[in-house]
Parts: sequence; C-alpha cells; structure tokens
Amino acid sequence: MAKTKSYKKQRTTKLTMAYIALIVLSLIWLFPIFWIILTSFRGEGGAFVPYIIPKTFTLENYKSLLTNPSGSYPFLTWFKNTLIVSVISCLLSTFITIAMAYALSRLRFRLRKPFLKVALVLNMFPGFMSMIAVYYILKALNLTESLVALVLVYSAGAALGFYVAKGFFDTIPMELDESAMMDGANKWQIFTKITLPLSKPIVVYTALMAFMAPWMDFIFAKVIMGDKIEKYTVAIGLYTMMTRNTANSLFVAFTAGCVLIAIPITLVFIFMQRFYVEGITSGSVKG
Repeated sequence: MAKTKSYKKQRTTKLTMAYIALIVLSLIWLFPIFWIILTSFRGEGGAFVPYIIPKTFTLENYKSLLTNPSGSYPFLTWFKNTLIVSVISCLLSTFITIAMAYALSRLRFRLRKPFLKVALVLNMFPGFMSMIAVYYILKALNLTESLVALVLVYSAGAALGFYVAKGFFDTIPMELDESAMMDGANKWQIFTKITLPLSKPIVVYTALMAFMAPWMDFIFAKVIMGDKIEKYTVAIGLYTMMTRNTANSLFVAFTAGCVLIAIPITLVFIFMQRFYVEGITSGSVKG
C-alpha cells in the first residue's frame, strides 16, 4: 500500500508539473495575440505605449481601416482580392494534389518511381528560388499585376505537395479497391465512393494548407503585383501601411487589420476541423 501511495504521489506531482509547464507555454504563445487584439481597440494613438491594457477602448480603428478616409489603404479591396485568390487557389490546389496523390498511390505505371524521386528532389528547394523565373514568364504572358497570375502561381506548385496525401492513401487497404472492382465499380467510382469518404482528414488538411498559403504569402504577391495598389493582397497592403512616415499614425489601424485577416482562417478551421475525425470507415464496403 505504501508503494502504491508513493507511486500515485509521484505521478500526481509529474502531472502537476507538466500542466504548469503547458499553462506557462500557452500564456507565452497567446500573449502576442492578446496584445494585438487589445491594441486594435486602443483609443490612444501611436505605435507603442508603456502599458498593455488600453486606457480607453474604441472601434474607430476598425472604422478608419474599413472606410479608408484618406484613400491610401483600401483594406476592403485588399481583403476581397485575397479572398478571391485564396478560394480559387484552394479549390484548384486541393483537386490537383488529391488527384496526383491518388494516382501515384493506387496506379502502377512506367516511370512512376523515377517521377517520385524527381518530385522529392524538387521539394527540397524553396519556392522563392523560382521567383524571378516565374515573374519573367508571367511578364511574357502579360499576366503580371493581376489576380489570375497569383492563382496560377499558387495552384501550379500544388502538384509537388502530394507526398503527405499519398502517404495517407497508402494506408487505405487495397482490398477495398479490389472488392469494389469485383462488384463492377470502375476507378472513378472507387475514388469517389470509397477512397474520398475514407480520406476526409487529408482532404481537409490539404484544403486548409491551400487556403492559408495565398492568404499569408508576401514574397510572390509583392513581386507579381509591383506597385498596383488596387490589386494588392492583405499581406502586401498591411506591409505598405508600416512605412517610416506612417508607422506611428497607422499602427492601431494596422493591428485592427491583423485581427480582421485572422478571422476567416479561424472560422474555416473551426468549421472544417470536425472532418478530421469523421469518415474513417464511412466508405468501407459492407459484406
């Protein structure tokens, strides 16, 4: 009994220390977010103040950002541009990635293994290394400074991100496909009726990553859009608000913009996270 009590006491102590460490880490991680939200409602202007909690709270920062009285930072236009690019890129990228992953996981064809090796090597190089080449290709096609160019850039590289999805498809037993083929199903029916219902978690993951990439990207968007302000995305637009001359006066409006651009990603994740735990056996063949 004494040993059992001692073991329980040690276990309780370890769990308590672990929870304390997790709480401290959570507070450290959440503090910048908490500070940005509070600053976005701060009534006192200026970039920095010697206190965290504002003395006065106001919605004028959001009103100023959304109404754009000076005409120099059309936030709603930037938000609309980013939303259009993110949604279209998400749909195209998800379809391309899932189709590529399924084909390489389930189908056996000539040069399959060499292709996988080449794709693995290409994935080792960061995307911005091709930035200049991509820009001149788009310039030759007269597509620079357009949202179409951004959609093409974000969607074109989606196929190389198939490795995670392919690994998930590899875990689905081939016996399900063989059983469906014996029942007369073709490849498309197997993919849509069996594989996709079993693959909701990886489809959701792929869609979220495809949506977030255009939403947060700065480098490619800045190079492609140049100085065309009305075609900017929120990442470029908010960056242009923080110049040497305007950083102090527009800082609270900038933090309001940071809060607003976080809302769509948060809502999308909350809505789609339930699919992570759904569909594990929903597409199985019943005997």
